[in-house]
Amino acid sequence: MKQNLKVNLVWLGLLVAGFALIQVLVAAGVLNLFYIQILEQIGINIILAVGLNLIVGFSGQFSLGHAGFMAIGAYSAAILGSKSPTYGAFFGAMVLGALIAGIVALIVGVPTLRLKGDYLAIATLGVSEIIRILIVNGGTLTNGAAGILGLPAFTTWQLVYLFVVITTIFTINFLRSPIGRSTLSVREDEIAAESVGINTTKVKVIAFVFGAITAAIAGSLQAGFIGSVVPKDYSFTNTINVLIIVVFGGLGSMSGTVVAAIVLGILNMVLQDFSSVRMIIYSLALILVMIFRPGGLLGTWEFSLKKLLSKKEAN
Repeated sequence: MKQNLKVNLVWLGLLVAGFALIQVLVAAGVLNLFYIQILEQIGINIILAVGLNLIVGFSGQFSLGHAGFMAIGAYSAAILGSKSPTYGAFFGAMVLGALIAGIVALIVGVPTLRLKGDYLAIATLGVSEIIRILIVNGGTLTNGAAGILGLPAFTTWQLVYLFVVITTIFTINFLRSPIGRSTLSVREDEIAAESVGINTTKVKVIAFVFGAITAAIAGSLQAGFIGSVVPKDYSFTNTINVLIIVVFGGLGSMSGTVVAAIVLGILNMVLQDFSSVRMIIYSLALILVMIFRPGGLLGTWEFSLKKLLSKKEAN
């Protein structure tokens, strides 16, 4: 108990120190508006990738529907935010979007998560496209293919930092809970898990719903960050971009997800001035990682502050 309290206090100190460092760099002018926007995008990508890694890496379900749930959160924030440009409305829209995404994931997950592999991927991709088409044909509510423009700039780096911390902590605690352990057992061997009494469909649905909720939260932050929502921004390509982060960092590694989101975010920033060859270099970097580190940058390895402190005390 004492050890856990010490670890939690150290983590709290590191998070506060990280926040303070960014605040000082911003106040000193070291981080200008461009770098702040990069930080915000990296933070949003971390939230998206953490949720998708829970589904793909930890529960072993190949889902391609993340962009659809992100769209639900984004349009909830856009519709309510454009009518009432206050933070109260924005946070209310975020909660509403997360709730709707969770309900949709529950309705969709019960029948589709009985499928496996390619069949599940196709089914979830179809759900994502249905959500996007419904938005395109949403009439005055969603403004169709033109989207909703001119949204207030609700999203700040402080807000993104807060939600990165919250979603990551909730996801890690979920994985350490009994239902999280059951999720890992389903990934390792679904038949064996079912033979010892685990309701595998229930476990997979819970992970799927959890991931959908985090995607909706990231979608709301993205809407407040960009200042507009357009249906084409929530296509299949968007899910692939998040999946790249998950695979790049390592399936089943939260530490890898965070590292990969940061590395790829910085790589995108560095390649801004080389637009003609940007995607070639970006793709080549991914190919090299997959050749030399097929399990991702960190594989399934997780950084453990508790183990690190235990080693220091032992020495």
